[in-house]
Amino acid sequence: MKRKELETELSSCTYPGRGIILGRSADNRSAVIAYFIMGRSANSRNRIFISTADGIQTKAYDESKMVDPSLIIYAPVRQIGDETIVTNGDQTDTIYDFMKRGCSFEEALLTRTFEPDAPNFTPRISGLVKSNGDFQLSILKSDNGDAACPLRYFYRYENPKAGQGRYIHTYLGDGNPLPSFDGEPTPVTIPNNLETFTDMVWNHLNADNKVALYTCFIDLQTGKHDWKIANKNA
Repeated sequence: MKRKELETELSSCTYPGRGIILGRSADNRSAVIAYFIMGRSANSRNRIFISTADGIQTKAYDESKMVDPSLIIYAPVRQIGDETIVTNGDQTDTIYDFMKRGCSFEEALLTRTFEPDAPNFTPRISGLVKSNGDFQLSILKSDNGDAACPLRYFYRYENPKAGQGRYIHTYLGDGNPLPSFDGEPTPVTIPNNLETFTDMVWNHLNADNKVALYTCFIDLQTGKHDWKIANKNA
């Protein structure tokens, strides 16, 4: 699959839903993470990211306007040892709990499926970044909207190239029902530093639909995490 410029890939879709980007910085010194959320409904848009002891959490911006927290309040990012989990739902905790017991990323996700939000059946997208910069991605989705037929895809990326990453998101674009992401995670370019990366992602997401963004550069020598959060509801 041909590598695409990240800013072009982001700006070409008005509603990718939730997205994960994992890869390696252009100077080959850092593992790179981005996770963003977008929203069409008032409930989805009424969110921010906040930092926690081991990652980030979604939170209602205005608690009085929160309608149903079941699929929108969760921990998208959690660290376990020297590895980092990133997902678009409460499967973050499933992966964390399984790994804490010595089980694998795949074993955890075999117990989960897509979200119960018919007719969209929003895919669950998940990633795991290892201390050496290797990473995994997964998507759990329905077979063209058939709730009886879950599809589970797992991808492993070893020794990723400098300045390159993979991008996966929940939807191909807007629609009713929303069309699920299709195909392999997209190869994309990754810049050299956290500030450039954060600005690139945030500024090329659709201005009406973007809600929040988390980015992180993990130093492959020291394991130090440098991260940023951007919230539309500042």
